[in-house]
Amino acid sequence: MGTKQKIILVIVIVVGLILLIAGWYMNGYNRLVRMDESVKSDWAQVETQLQRRYDLIPNLVNTVKGYAAHESGVLTAVTEARSRVGSATSVPDKISANRELGSALSRLLVVAENYPQLKANENFLDLQAQLEGTENRIAVARRNYNEAVREYNVTIRNFLQRFIAGNMGLAPKPFFENDAAAAKAPEVKF
Repeated sequence: MGTKQKIILVIVIVVGLILLIAGWYMNGYNRLVRMDESVKSDWAQVETQLQRRYDLIPNLVNTVKGYAAHESGVLTAVTEARSRVGSATSVPDKISANRELGSALSRLLVVAENYPQLKANENFLDLQAQLEGTENRIAVARRNYNEAVREYNVTIRNFLQRFIAGNMGLAPKPFFENDAAAAKAPEVKF
């Protein structure tokens, strides 16, 4: 093999390696972009369901107010928690505010158990059914979001993907986890 052929062979190998590395980088970059967008899309679904719950709360509070006027502490807690949800801007703040709201809503529903007339009220029953359906939708959307976040976080921590994620400025996303107090069932007293 002549010198000219060796040079051409070296050039072909170098160009091949460059193309291989560039292909790997572009593939990894595109994968991380898809995963990042998937997390954002799943979070948007969570926010849609949280907004639905947020919109139902004033009607539920007003219905309960008519029957349980002396339970103002619980009603105030729900209203304040709803206000914090409305003012939260970052994903971690929204997660925290919605945990508080969920806790306040469960206390409100426990209070409603003490009022048989309220439990028989058609508006209350309808609102309660809508809220339960919304809570189920939130649970599904939250699960989908957490699955997308888990996959995304694992991927950006992989050895080779870490370099691409670092160049893109990608950081781990927060999970939407239940509040520790949610594991304890609310106490119902008659």
